[in-house]
Amino acid sequence: MHEPEHDPFVRVRGAREHNLRGVDVDIPRDVLAVFTGVSGSGKSSLAFGTIYAEAQRRYFESVAPYARRLIHQVGAPKVGEITGLPPAVSLQQRRSSPTSRSSVGTVTTLSNSLRMLFSRAGDYPPGAERLDSDAFSPNTAAGACPGCHGLGVVHRTTEALLVPDPSLSLREGAIAAWPGAWQGKNLRDVLDALGYDVDRPWRELPQEERDWILFTDDQPVVTVHPVRDAGRIQRPYQGTYMSANRYVLKTFADSKSQTLRTKAERFLDSAPCPVCGGARLRAESLAVTFGGRTIADLAHLPLADLAKILDAPGDASETARVLTGDLLARIATVAELGLGYLSLDRATPTLSAGELQRLRLATQLRSGLFGVVYVLDEPSAGLHPADTESLLTVLDRLKAAGNSVFVVEHHMDVVRRADWLVDVGPLAGEHGGHVLHSGPVADLASVSESATARFLFGRERVPVRTVREPRGRLKVGPVTRHNLRDVSVDVPLSTFTAVTGVSGSGKSTLIGSITEELEGVGRLVVVDQKPIGRTPRSNLATYTGLFDVVRKVFAATDEAKARKYGVGRFSFNVAGGRCETCQGEGFVSVELLFLPSTYAPCPDCGGARYNAETLEVTHRGRTVAEVLDLTVESAAEFFADTPAVARSLGTLLDVGLGYLRLGQPATELSGGEAQRIKLASELQRGRRGPTLYLLDEPTTGLHPADVEVLMRQLHGLVDAGHTVVVVEHDMAVVAGADWVIDLGPGGGDAGGRIVAAGPPTEVARASGSATAPYLARALAPGALPEARS
Repeated sequence: MHEPEHDPFVRVRGAREHNLRGVDVDIPRDVLAVFTGVSGSGKSSLAFGTIYAEAQRRYFESVAPYARRLIHQVGAPKVGEITGLPPAVSLQQRRSSPTSRSSVGTVTTLSNSLRMLFSRAGDYPPGAERLDSDAFSPNTAAGACPGCHGLGVVHRTTEALLVPDPSLSLREGAIAAWPGAWQGKNLRDVLDALGYDVDRPWRELPQEERDWILFTDDQPVVTVHPVRDAGRIQRPYQGTYMSANRYVLKTFADSKSQTLRTKAERFLDSAPCPVCGGARLRAESLAVTFGGRTIADLAHLPLADLAKILDAPGDASETARVLTGDLLARIATVAELGLGYLSLDRATPTLSAGELQRLRLATQLRSGLFGVVYVLDEPSAGLHPADTESLLTVLDRLKAAGNSVFVVEHHMDVVRRADWLVDVGPLAGEHGGHVLHSGPVADLASVSESATARFLFGRERVPVRTVREPRGRLKVGPVTRHNLRDVSVDVPLSTFTAVTGVSGSGKSTLIGSITEELEGVGRLVVVDQKPIGRTPRSNLATYTGLFDVVRKVFAATDEAKARKYGVGRFSFNVAGGRCETCQGEGFVSVELLFLPSTYAPCPDCGGARYNAETLEVTHRGRTVAEVLDLTVESAAEFFADTPAVARSLGTLLDVGLGYLRLGQPATELSGGEAQRIKLASELQRGRRGPTLYLLDEPTTGLHPADVEVLMRQLHGLVDAGHTVVVVEHDMAVVAGADWVIDLGPGGGDAGGRIVAAGPPTEVARASGSATAPYLARALAPGALPEARS
């Protein structure tokens, strides 16, 4: 029979998600297709918000209606139609919720196979009963050590931590760990009622009394007669005593307030569990070995070393051969992606977003799926150029297995390897949202509007610049943490320093040891990529403090004064000015039972978030809701003569965020955007003397055109007398630095030492450095005369 011809393209018609302007685009299947464009141009809206979201919606329609209710569903994307779309798998750079129980082993499911190996093929003590695989997991009741509940560490308080100044009496606040205000006074009054001397210096109290006050588990209830203040009647009440130890542990374990938990943590000492020695498992599980090692021993080894042990020849049973064969094949995939330095027990929160995504990619490679679309979000993020080659090999293997690979990417080496290129732009936000080019990579050269073309074909070199003279040096170390062993380094002050090295070489650990306590630091500002808020109520305007000034402007209008509206009236987070129907959210959730819940604009405020009375107050013809809907660029014109607002908006424009709306929810911002907002917030503050800025991969998620804008700002800080230290993989940034500290030579145990330190031209000639050849390539021709001789 004649097979009907299938359309080999995914055809998108009328995509209007976020800033997309009714986009029509055709992308071939079974290729590596890369989506490029400046940050905020709309490439992620096309790849994830439209193509992947529609594939997911179609899959959910095939699921039984009852089961559909149990799955978190995204709404249907704003698109006319999409044809030729296969099932899709998404690998985004989201962070898993930071739990200490999530690890490399659980993300890759390698732990499951290792536990099965110990259960079925482990060496048991004579007469011991065979254990189920659950008994080898610290996350189950069957396997967790009873002393630490499977965490491996115990938190304890000590008298020295709880009472830092023993010369004080209880009334003077000897117990620093106690809460302040009434609750602390209550505990002191209860002790007074119990007969303890609260006015005697702590060190003079008998040790027996001190131990009871700090560590008792008893919670006696006594009648407290408060000291009467003049003019106030205070009746006796029943007060319950809680020891300082109990209060600290309870607050640390149960409090919802991060501030209280952080305070409680200051009075805790973490130590390996005395029962399991930090192995996290109960004794029966640790008695079982494989190759003479416990499962905790193997989980602590780098995956590359674990593979050598599992591959050791021996008189293994058929069961052991099958299980070790599976483990070795899956470890090989992880190692191929440059992650052989990780151990199975490495906690997920300590991994970078790039490492997490590559672990998920390794798991997909082993799944053997074909005929699907893999949609990846910057798989090269956090990757040293030396590791990018292995990533490209893996993407080629996914494609060779019969899949389509759609990648949102800024790394030009990955873009050059694409079979098909979709360039979105020309600029960001409302100035973007158009497909400038969809076709072979080489054809982008003729698209004059494309910001990508200049970097893709120009291969611009960084000119050698005059290295700044440092005003001193900051001595860091010796640092012994993770894979760093007694590492010391000098960081030149009032210069731009780049810290480089392959993934896992120890870069973040090294700069993480720089604190305000170090001599010469002065003021320290750490600018990371953590979200600026976790709910839509947190936005660009509220985080930068810009909204406080905007609300004051509205409260100062004649109309607001006549109505006696204060500043609080113009906040959508408090009752009064906000719309009460949607509680200031601007939308309401409509429950559709078997379909995903959909969000509709609030029927009363139409999405404005404020009630009608508040919206009657205008400033230059705009309501507060309309001002929040302005982009930074438009708002800068609107508030040009309001200095406090104009300064904030100016710094946001300077870091390339002119396309964001003032009311853009924090949940819609990328990690790179969040980092630049933090930097802008810092830049708008008045200068407070020399400052040290620490940035961890500030160019992640940034198009090369945006990197140029960001670098101008960072170099401007250095020119103003400040010090900037960045962990960086972008060789164009490293080539423009004054000083480079290169760690390595490898990752994990193969790294953790300083390979080279000096100006970029010197480090580019360093032997044994994985960074040197890529840095040399980024420097302008003629910059390395000795290297060419």
